[in-house]
This record gives sequence, C-alpha cells and structure tokens, in this order.
Amino acid sequence: MGSFSIWHWLVVLLVVMLLFGGNKISGLMGDFAKGIKSFKKNMAEDTDASMEASAEKPAGNLNGPSAGATSTSQSSTARQG
Repeated sequence: MGSFSIWHWLVVLLVVMLLFGGNKISGLMGDFAKGIKSFKKNMAEDTDASMEASAEKPAGNLNGPSAGATSTSQSSTARQG
C-alpha cells in the first residue's frame, strides 16, 4: 500500500499532461485529423501523375536470384576451363 504501481503513475502523468499541455495535445490531434482528411482525398482521386509514372513497366530485364547464381557459376567455370 505504500508504493504506487506503474498504472497509478501513468494516470497521474496523463492528468498533468491534460492540465498543463492541453493546447499542445489539441493541436496535435487537429494536425492528425488534417492528415487523415488529406490522405482520404488523395485516395479518392481517380488519376494521379505519380501513380501513372510508377505503373509503367521498366525497360530492363529482371532476373530472379537463381538466374544470377547460374550466370555466376557459368562464368567461374568458363574461367577455370
């Protein structure tokens, strides 16, 4: 009974933050809401130039990990022979 648990200290900290830092928390929540609204607005737009650019396929040839290992082993075999 003589010592407070971690939950007691967290509640006290929360009350102190609300009393002395209420404006800061309110401002942070407002900024958070603006970010969510902006995200939803951008998701609702049909076309976006950055999405169109990323949708184009690259011109290069992409090989998997096994293709790179095969070419490396073939080139080392050719050097030895």
